[in-house]
Amino acid sequence: MNQELPGLLPARLWAARHFPYLATAIFGSQVSAVPGLGTVSVDDRWRLRADPELTAGWTPAELGSVLVHHVNHVLRQHGGRAGVAAPPPAPRDEWIRAADAEINDDLIPAGLDLPGTPVVPAAFGAPDGKLAEEYYARARAGGRAGSPFAPPGQHEHSGQWLDCGPGADGRPRPGDDEDGGLDPWQADLLRRQVAQDVLRHAREAGTVPAGLARWADQVVRPQLDWRRLLAAELRRAVADVAGAVDYSYRRPSRRAPAVPGVVLPALRRPVPQVAVVCDTSGSMTEELLAAALAEVEGLLAALGLARSVRVLACDTAVAGVQRVSSARQVRLTGGGGTDMGAGIAAAYALRPRPAMAVVLTDGYTPWPPQAPKGMRVLAALLGDDAPDAPAWSRSVRVPDA
Repeated sequence: MNQELPGLLPARLWAARHFPYLATAIFGSQVSAVPGLGTVSVDDRWRLRADPELTAGWTPAELGSVLVHHVNHVLRQHGGRAGVAAPPPAPRDEWIRAADAEINDDLIPAGLDLPGTPVVPAAFGAPDGKLAEEYYARARAGGRAGSPFAPPGQHEHSGQWLDCGPGADGRPRPGDDEDGGLDPWQADLLRRQVAQDVLRHAREAGTVPAGLARWADQVVRPQLDWRRLLAAELRRAVADVAGAVDYSYRRPSRRAPAVPGVVLPALRRPVPQVAVVCDTSGSMTEELLAAALAEVEGLLAALGLARSVRVLACDTAVAGVQRVSSARQVRLTGGGGTDMGAGIAAAYALRPRPAMAVVLTDGYTPWPPQAPKGMRVLAALLGDDAPDAPAWSRSVRVPDA
């Protein structure tokens, strides 16, 4: 059974003081002592295992630095990236050293105090600021790399002290199937929270290493064109309905004269209806809402559906339903709390029922526990820090301008 690692609390406090933007990761990881392990390892479920005999001679700064180093393996998803850049049977040690260099190149100047002689890009004959993939390619081409954590006088430890674990190279280890750690969705939420903490600290204090800031920016603001994603989702939903045909008795079939006394239905192609639920709570910014609403208007006009749009202004309740042909006609009232569930329910109750509801919101709202039957929901999440939409919906992130 795993034990608590001696010296863990002082090490965490040192790490949180010197790297406050990583405090959520430092205290969110699960650290345990595993006698005889011979290394400090991490997996993608945020479980760190450390050999207490190995760490016994480390200061709080050194152990805290190793914790910072290891959570960076998970944050930067080195395990998953290794499956592409260095799959078996490639030696895992070379990839781990390359991943170590990606972490150490800007965190050591920021105060990381690793034991031994940590790997830096110069070991590969490479400049700082590159990714592990480039350092790994240089190593495979004949570059040299030193030890990531070689304790003084101990440059060999049965080879195991080099093993940062599956969180660094993606390869399974004994004990991976044990209970504990974070589920994938929890790990993703923790990763996003750390990225937001990093960006917030960079704005306020400006002391975040450049490489880590770039990583956080890519996590929080992925380089995807939200307009293209929004257009693709709208077209997909509209095509599902517009492509469907069904029989209707509203108009008799042209073949009815061939069968006297029998009323034959005609095939009808439904016109998709779209509802736009606008979050008008006090936390919304008018600029983002106006930009997103204008984008939806343009896309629907291009699809020939501008006259099939109904707009619902909603904070904790729906203020009214407006059938509009232009974004300039929309009257957005509200400004109180937020409950987009009420807006989705109101859209579902419309007749004819919309094929799709587009929800324009900053994400700070309760959501229904499940998708409304027979109506797609597309959440356009406005703002860089918008929380995730529920898994049953489709979502597009609309960044700050």
